[in-house]
Amino acid sequence: MEKSLKSKILETFNYLHANPELSWEEKNTTEYIKNLLVEEGCKVHTFHDCTGVVGDIGNFSGNVPIIGIRADMDALYQEVNGELRANHSCGHDAHMSMVLGVLWNIKNYPELKEKLGIRFIFQPAEEVGGGALKLVEKGIVDNIQYLYGIHLRPFQETPNGYAAPAILHGATGAIEFEIRGEDAHGARPHLTHNAIEIGHYILNCVNTIHIDPNISHSIKITRFISGGKNTNIIPGNASLAFDLRAQTNEHMNQLKERIYEILKNAEELFQTEIKITNDYGIVAAEVHDEAKEIAKEAIIRTLGEKYLREPIVTPGGDDFHFYTIKRPHLKATMIGLGCDLKPGLHHPNMTFDRNAMFNGVEILTEILCIHSRK
Repeated sequence: MEKSLKSKILETFNYLHANPELSWEEKNTTEYIKNLLVEEGCKVHTFHDCTGVVGDIGNFSGNVPIIGIRADMDALYQEVNGELRANHSCGHDAHMSMVLGVLWNIKNYPELKEKLGIRFIFQPAEEVGGGALKLVEKGIVDNIQYLYGIHLRPFQETPNGYAAPAILHGATGAIEFEIRGEDAHGARPHLTHNAIEIGHYILNCVNTIHIDPNISHSIKITRFISGGKNTNIIPGNASLAFDLRAQTNEHMNQLKERIYEILKNAEELFQTEIKITNDYGIVAAEVHDEAKEIAKEAIIRTLGEKYLREPIVTPGGDDFHFYTIKRPHLKATMIGLGCDLKPGLHHPNMTFDRNAMFNGVEILTEILCIHSRK
C-alpha cells in the first residue's frame, strides 16, 4: 500500500476519533463522509429522517454482482477520565476509516468499476441495535448480492496481524419491566405486596431456567430499583431489567419465552400488575458459507495462510446480522481483524495498533478483486 494512502487513512481515523457522535446523532460524521464520497465520484444517498450515508461506485447498470461493504458510525456514551461524553471505544472510527480506505485503494484496480457495482454503507446507530433495521427499511441492501463488514477484535480473541473470515456473534437481548402496586406502612404488610419480595421471587424463578448447556447462554439482572429514603414504607413498585445472551437465535427465543411465563405467573400469584416496558435485542450471526470462503481466500492472499484464524465465536452482538435476517437473499460475513486491541472493546481507554487498519483495507479490497474474477 502506498505511503500516501496510509497517511490518508490515519488522518481520517484521527479526525473521526476526535469527533465522536452518539447513535442517531452522527450528523457531522455523515456530512464529513458524504463529502469524501462525493470527491471520489460516488453517487451518494442520504436520508431525510436519519443519519447515515451510502456511496455507490462502479457498474450498477449491467449484469454484474453488486457488493456492499458496511461500516458502523456511532460512538458510545461513557465516562472517560472523569468526564461523561461520546467516545469511540468500539472501533467504529477504525471501521469507517478502513471502508473509506477501500474506496481510495480501488483507484489501483480500475477493472473493479467495470466488473462490479460497489456500495459503501455507513450505518448509524449500531450501538442501540437500530441502524441496520432502519437501512433495511430504506431498501439499501435490496439489490446487492454480497455484504461484508469488518470489526476490530480484542487481543484475547485474535492476535495482531491475524484475521478471521467470520465473527459468529451471539444473540443479545434485554427485557425491562415494572412491578406496579401500592405502598403500605411497614407495620401493615398485609395491605400490599412487597415489590422487592416479588422481584426476589422472579429472580429465583429465573435461576431455574435450564436450556441446552452445550449452547452458550446467560441471564443476568442488571437493574433492580425499589423503595426510597424511608425504611418504614413497604414499596409497591419496582423497576427491573434482565440482560440475555445466547449463541443462537433459537435459544434466545427459548430464554425470552420462559421469562415471559415467569412474569405472567408472578403477576397472577401476587395479583399485582407487572408491565413489560421494553423488549429488544440483536440477532445472532447467520453467516453465508460462500461469503465466508471468499473472505478466507482474501485473508490468505493478503496476509498469508499462516495468519488466517478460524471464525470467531463471541457472546457479543452486532446489528450487522439484521441485514441477513431481514433479507435472506444476502450472502454476508463480517471479518474479525486482529489489532492488539486492549484492554477490551467498550473500555473507555481502549487502544489498538492503528497500522492494522491497512490489513483490513487490503482484505476488503481483495474480496472485491475475487468477485471481479468470478
